[in-house]
Amino acid sequence: MKSSANLLDVVIEAWERSNRILVNLLRAMEESGLAARATDGSPTVAAMLHHMHHERMISLAEEAPEFAGAVPPREWEGEDSVEAIVAKLDESAVLVARAVRARVEADRPLDRSYDHPILFLQLLAFHEAYHHGQIKLALKAHGCPVPDEAAGPGTWDVWRRRKPA
Repeated sequence: MKSSANLLDVVIEAWERSNRILVNLLRAMEESGLAARATDGSPTVAAMLHHMHHERMISLAEEAPEFAGAVPPREWEGEDSVEAIVAKLDESAVLVARAVRARVEADRPLDRSYDHPILFLQLLAFHEAYHHGQIKLALKAHGCPVPDEAAGPGTWDVWRRRKPA
């Protein structure tokens, strides 16, 4: 490990990997899985993914408005195709990373909450990991679980991967 590694770069890389894992899960599941629910009355997988994108965008609008994109008008609904949702998640992940990087580099806090901009990333990662588990449960309950052969490379291998030296 290089002693000159920039910690902020590593934190942003962790955020990008977290988003990639979410996108990998989405692409590994059957398209019908978007309608899956963990229990009757629970949100659909698509609704949870829209909620995650909405949370990112509304948080940016409140915390770092100069980086905010368009906030979806509805939190729990939107596009219902895998690639449309992937595009939204990738868009909001980039905006969040830019906002955090800029605020850290400027030594400027977020506007409303969090003692440090990196804590905002941690909250989003925790929030999305929570929903990631819900999504996998919903897919199992719906009868279309993501097989371990697909989930492992798309999840654990992303975290363990080392960049070339």
